[in-house]
Amino acid sequence: MRVREPLGATQPGGSVELAVDTRGSAALAVDTHRSAALRSPRGRIGLAGLLITGLLISLSAAHTELLLPSSLRPVPGWLAGAFGHVGLDIGLPGLILALSLMFLSYALAVGATKQLSVRAVLASIAALNVLALIAPPLLSSDLFSYIAYGRLGAMYGINPYLHGPNLISFDPLYQLIGAQWTHTPTVYGPLFTALSYPLAGLGIAANVFAYKGIAALSCLVIVALTWQAARLRGMDPVKAVAFVGLNPVIIIYGVGGGHNDLLMLAILVAGIYVLLRQREGTGGAMIIAATAVKLTAGMLLPFALAAGAGRRFATSGRARLLTGAAVAAAAFCLLGLVLFGSGPLHLLGTLTGIQGDGGSHSITGFILNAVGLGRFNAPVGDVLHVAYAVILVWLIRKVWIGELDWITAAGWAVVGLLVSAGLLMPWYIAWLIPLAALSTDRRLWLTAIALTSLGLTSL
Repeated sequence: MRVREPLGATQPGGSVELAVDTRGSAALAVDTHRSAALRSPRGRIGLAGLLITGLLISLSAAHTELLLPSSLRPVPGWLAGAFGHVGLDIGLPGLILALSLMFLSYALAVGATKQLSVRAVLASIAALNVLALIAPPLLSSDLFSYIAYGRLGAMYGINPYLHGPNLISFDPLYQLIGAQWTHTPTVYGPLFTALSYPLAGLGIAANVFAYKGIAALSCLVIVALTWQAARLRGMDPVKAVAFVGLNPVIIIYGVGGGHNDLLMLAILVAGIYVLLRQREGTGGAMIIAATAVKLTAGMLLPFALAAGAGRRFATSGRARLLTGAAVAAAAFCLLGLVLFGSGPLHLLGTLTGIQGDGGSHSITGFILNAVGLGRFNAPVGDVLHVAYAVILVWLIRKVWIGELDWITAAGWAVVGLLVSAGLLMPWYIAWLIPLAALSTDRRLWLTAIALTSLGLTSL
């Protein structure tokens, strides 16, 4: 009888090991270790800090202007959230303190997960999601753009891939859209744009909390799938889900801002999970489905294809992966053609234009502008893009020859993407977090934590 090797069995050093189901004994050992460590208060202090700062942000969001999108200042009562009546304004000093304490609490909790019970971690994740959900839209006007693109197509018959929301300036939603995006066509995939159409007929408030609800549900799905994937990879699932579910960027920006990045990540992590379960065809289809929400997800596919290149049955596994991806791609192309005509063909051009206009809203752009060399943004950006392409090829080759784990390599590829991006939004950091959580590379974990702190300082 032939035994297939799971896609996650390739170790970081390049050796291949058959999967032996020792999860029961491993989980027992982890639980025993965790129970013995519960006497230490560090982990509980971290969770308490996250909950207190999360509650403070939710309570004060409606009256602390820096927590609101610029287009939503002052926030109308019907978008103020559950705590809109509280009237608490913590101002800039209070916000800096709250976010600093939230980040430190996150780092403390993640570093002390063996001192935390499973119930405490999961309850804290759920509570943070609820607090972010019932707050008004936080920090970004993107979800108003989501609503606008849905209304363009569903209510006004305008192709959102060809035109921006400026064509519906008479719509009451228009004043809530970020001024810099009013002339910009959608940069999202056909699956997400199609999903926005049925929501278009709802009122603005209902739309806002629908997108925030989707983000919160997606976050919980990511947590559940990360738990299962971590167990399949022989990792501590509690630490993995704490790393993801307690992350302030995911909670404050992702759920609080109702960003579709979390929906994309939920589908992508589902793809990783089924690949670890040796369901290559389904995994390939899930990666393409995530790409049909947001194009970023597509970068995982070459790493999944390169994984296990030297293993038995790799050829048939890659064939199934490619077949699943191809079938899904054909389906979503057909969906795009039926709903949007040739509009999605303009997607890459729109996205490239936005990235080219990032300026100081990128890591290198910020540094160059700070030292008075902003005029070099464009040439430095071009050099970085070439360097990133080279690094991407190098990482894929390392996976192909069995010297690097594919999830870890994909995580480093995301780091390179974030560093070289012409426009870096704080919530983009969320792309890295699940990959880092499922990696055994401590350097990737530390990099993800460092980038989380960067995201929280980019208000």
